[in-house]
Amino acid sequence: MLELKITDGVLGVRPPVTKPHPGFYFQVGEERFRKLVDDHYEMIRNSDISFLFPIHDEDDFAAAKKHAADFLIQICGGPDYFAQTRGEPRMVGRHAPFRIDEAARRRWLEFYAKLLPELEKEGVSPEYIESFWNYLDIFSIWMINTPNH
Repeated sequence: MLELKITDGVLGVRPPVTKPHPGFYFQVGEERFRKLVDDHYEMIRNSDISFLFPIHDEDDFAAAKKHAADFLIQICGGPDYFAQTRGEPRMVGRHAPFRIDEAARRRWLEFYAKLLPELEKEGVSPEYIESFWNYLDIFSIWMINTPNH
């Protein structure tokens, strides 16, 4: 059984982050990885956090999906597509224009928590999936930039 727990995030706290095990990317493969990110964004499109994403402009929304997939592929040990097209990640700065509170972060994570068990059914190691989850869980705390309402 996958352990996909959400750590409590606190505004201004940046816990140490461990990158996912590179085996995650290599077991999932690039095509399936991009589908994971695409599915995640499609869940966001119809959610209460859709206002944080460019859902009303299909080109911008597609670009956001691509950038997210490129970043996560690179973080997981795959090709450095993000660096090639966008430069240094600097994710805290890139997310600064968006009002991200702990509740929005949790919703974002909940969508991944619904999608990741499918990978286990497809033969991806639970340990690798958990290493990816643990990265998302902790690093997403860094993106919180707005107090909860």
